[in-house]
Parts: sequence; structure tokens; C-alpha cells
Amino acid sequence: MTAATHRLTDLNAMPEAAFVAALGAVFEHAPWVAAGAAARRPFATVQALADAMRATVEAAPEAARHALLAGHPELAGAAARAGAMAAASVAEQAAAGLSRLSEAEHARFAALNAAYRARFGLPFILCVRRHGRASILRSFEARLAADPERERHTALEEVFRIAALRLAGLVAGEGPLAVAGRISTHVLDTMRGAPAAGVAVELHEVVSATETVPVARAETNADGRTDAPLIGGRPVPAATYELRFGLGDYHRRLGVALPEIPFLDIVPLRFGVADPEGHYHVPLVATPWSYQTYRGS
Repeated sequence: MTAATHRLTDLNAMPEAAFVAALGAVFEHAPWVAAGAAARRPFATVQALADAMRATVEAAPEAARHALLAGHPELAGAAARAGAMAAASVAEQAAAGLSRLSEAEHARFAALNAAYRARFGLPFILCVRRHGRASILRSFEARLAADPERERHTALEEVFRIAALRLAGLVAGEGPLAVAGRISTHVLDTMRGAPAAGVAVELHEVVSATETVPVARAETNADGRTDAPLIGGRPVPAATYELRFGLGDYHRRLGVALPEIPFLDIVPLRFGVADPEGHYHVPLVATPWSYQTYRGS
């Protein structure tokens, strides 16, 4: 997550117009939300500011909430390709991989967008930074079958999630928003009874049965851990992931006698992330002939 550009204490002291200028884009095309929150100052925590913005939306007339939903861009639709979306939405969709779709995937999203708009009269809204590409499509397809009243509630909750992530990136202060998760790992060499240093680690998102996308690369340090989480400081997109450990090269450097084709060379571990704000610690406990894993803490 990028460094915040405003201190909460400064926002509390700003004239209303400056406050709205600073936070007016947190809710898509709806600076009235920031204006409503400004009247509730001062805020002791960033969470209290987020709660005030949410309360402003919830207290607004139904027509204003409908306009807020209607103001969101479609996912990976024609507007995305034409660059007609707001800058924040463009960046968020690009980060989720929606700017790299094939023509077939674009066509699938276009069909889903059309079906959703025909059923609900609104664009499909999802906090894409909390989802991998496969999860986005699953959510899209599942929500098409929802009851209209329930779906409007779901869409508004997604708007609040989008706003929380934007606000967390804009404002620093006491009581920050809990919007980040992380993936970490730790390699233990049980043959030596010590942490495994110098193991190459790659993290990939599994998009389909035939496609994976590289997310991070690192090497374990003297403690057998990576110097930083493989994903951290942001939501972990809901997805299936694969960790790949260069176990064969590690043992070769130690002088372990391995056959030309070792029993274990690149060790893959697949696991699923369902909670984007959770901590997924996925260690590898290994010898040249065996390994195991578990969800740690």
C-alpha cells in the first residue's frame, strides 16, 4: 500500500472545502460523502473517519445511494479498454490483472456485465483488490443469481470495501483500518535440524488449470524466512496459490549427494486464500526425500 498523503490531525483541522477536496474521490463520483463526514469531525482514529463516511452513505436518501452504485465503472468492459474510468478504478482493475485479459476473457466479462445490468439495472461492483482473476469470475457468476434487494446490499458492501482501501492509502493516523493480509513462509531443513538459508522461493497465482501468474520471488535468509512477506501491506487476493521451493539447488550447494534427477527438486505447495485480510503462513519442512507443510502463525 502506498504511503498515506494526509495526516488525520491535519484533516480534522482543514476547512470543509479542503477536506472534501482531499477525500472526495474515496467514494466514486460522490464527494457528498466526504462533505457529510466533515460535519462529524474531529475523528480520534482513521477507523472513526471511515465509520462516519459509511454512516453518511447509510443515512442518505435511496436515490443518492442508487446514484453512488450507478456511478461505478463496469469490470473489464469497454470503458476499461477505452480508458474512460476514473484513475483510481483503472489502477485497481489493472492490479487485479483485468488489463491483461485475452479477447475471449474480455468477451466473457462483456456478456456478464450485460446480463448483470439487464437483471439489476446497475454495474457489477466488486472490490477487485481482494480477489484473484478466477475469484472475480466466480463472484460475478454467483451474484447474477442473487435476489435484487440482497444484491443491492452486497454491492453497497463492496463499495465500502473499495472506499476503505482508498482511505487507508490516503490517511495516516491512530486506529488505522485493518485492510491488509499477508503470505509468508519458512523453510526448515530437518536433515540438518536447522533453518534452510538460500532457498529460492516463488509465489504464483493459479488462474486456471493451464495458467499461473508469478506474484513474488525471494530467497530465504539465515533464519529460513524471506526478508519480507511474499504478499504484505495489502489484501491478499482470494485465489489458489502455489509456492515453489528450489530444494534441489539448496541441497546441491550443501554438498548433499543427489542423483542426476533428484527425488525432490522444485517442491510445489498449493493452497487457497479465502480471507484477504488473513495471515497465511505456509512453511516447508523438508529433507532431500520428504517434505510436509501446515498453516502456521
